[in-house]
Amino acid sequence: MLMELPIAMLACARIGAVHSVVFAGFSSESLAQRIVDCKPKVLITCNAVKRGAKAIHLKDIVDAALAESAKNGISVDVCLTYENQNAMKREGTKWQEGRDVWWQDFVPKYPTTCEVEWVDAEDPLFLLYTSGSTGKPKGVLHTTGGYMVYSATTFKYAFDYKPSDVYWCTADCGWITGHSYVTYGPMLNGASVVVFEGTPTYPDAGRCWDIVDKFKVTIFYTAPTLVRSLMRESDEHVTRYSRKSLRVLGSVGEPINPSAWRWFFNVVGDSRCPISDTWWQTETGGFMITPLPGAWPQKPGSATFPFFGVQPVIVDEKGVEIEGECSGYLCLKSSWPGAFRTLYGDHERYETTYFKPFAGYYFTGDGCSRDKDGYHWLTGRVDDVINVSGHRIGTAEVESALVSHPKCAEAAVVGVEHEVKGQGIYAFVTLVEGEPYSEELRKSLILTVRKQIGAFAAPDKIHWAPGLPKTRSGKIMRRILRKIASKQLDELGDTSTLAEPHVVEQLIELADC
Repeated sequence: MLMELPIAMLACARIGAVHSVVFAGFSSESLAQRIVDCKPKVLITCNAVKRGAKAIHLKDIVDAALAESAKNGISVDVCLTYENQNAMKREGTKWQEGRDVWWQDFVPKYPTTCEVEWVDAEDPLFLLYTSGSTGKPKGVLHTTGGYMVYSATTFKYAFDYKPSDVYWCTADCGWITGHSYVTYGPMLNGASVVVFEGTPTYPDAGRCWDIVDKFKVTIFYTAPTLVRSLMRESDEHVTRYSRKSLRVLGSVGEPINPSAWRWFFNVVGDSRCPISDTWWQTETGGFMITPLPGAWPQKPGSATFPFFGVQPVIVDEKGVEIEGECSGYLCLKSSWPGAFRTLYGDHERYETTYFKPFAGYYFTGDGCSRDKDGYHWLTGRVDDVINVSGHRIGTAEVESALVSHPKCAEAAVVGVEHEVKGQGIYAFVTLVEGEPYSEELRKSLILTVRKQIGAFAAPDKIHWAPGLPKTRSGKIMRRILRKIASKQLDELGDTSTLAEPHVVEQLIELADC
């Protein structure tokens, strides 16, 4: 999250080049997968970054990914590398002559002005990969005109933006929030933006409020996972700073639980800053359901009402709209300017994933309740995607990483409640016949996931499973696994339809092994 990242994104937009930002927490395998899918001409990175006190050699990850993608027939001609001296000097950086070039050696040679490349409103602006339930990341494609209007307008109204504001969004540009609400939305409004490279708890849990005071931040937009992790520390980390400049707070990435909302409102915002608890998706490009500061009363944990022109509906399993107080599947009834136009190279998957489940509607994949006052309460994913600290992780991705381990025969992954991350990753693992359970093997399985996807996708718990509960047609009953994982054993429901009902008893016995 160096300043050069949003700069590079804006530079691409100015010359009409399509960019695809990849979060630095991904492994080389994940990066290679994306390179092979979108076949880039240039890769931009930096030699290393600091995560707290720890240096991460980003260029090594990039080198491994470029080697991997070359094996698959996709080679990248140029690797433009920024020398991030805080983390690593250029002397220590591995280098491939003819391909690698230093940002500092090349970029300053060019003029600081550049003619705009005018493009069509429907020309692509960027690709951003998001987790799907099949295990292959989906390349979400946003275009120029509608996305521009939507990110700018939602930013302006959802944060009550004024030219005197200093705005700080803690999101990484590797996610959609860093596109719409670090780079494009704020810049289109001419906002003053804080870009933060570090971690919010280093050197201590007061880091955010130190920055707020230092730069007189007025609008602070962050994720529930950060709020929850800071809540665990003493309030003194917050209260020793003034935070007088703050006037609007925001939350993004997953539904915020009411206790975290109240702490954010009462402690961080001194009970005087409205919270824009925004619901939207990588696919929507901008806010869909969100409070407007001061416009109507808030309810802790509710995203409240739709943004201008957005028409959310709640439908039942048959796709019939439900009126009034209810809960069901959240769909959108009509289009909006920020909608993504396709999944790159796979328009059929675009149609089947989003438009086929409920004919005539865009299906969000989220469950939602509406209360008697018409407020919306998001209840999380209804498909096989887990939301860990705002990162969307497909269960199939984690399962395929686990199964790639030579001693793992089968795996099933579910999400469980986690007090800091929102959801944790809980993996049921069946070993190859004759393999004994061991702590070493458990660590080895977790390491395999870290290596293939990234540390953020590492399972929080590996639950040994001699067998998995399946229907007679072979479908894994995840509903039962979720109940076992969250220890709701009295809610297992009917297990008589399973091919081998006794498997459930075995899993319960092995819960604490």
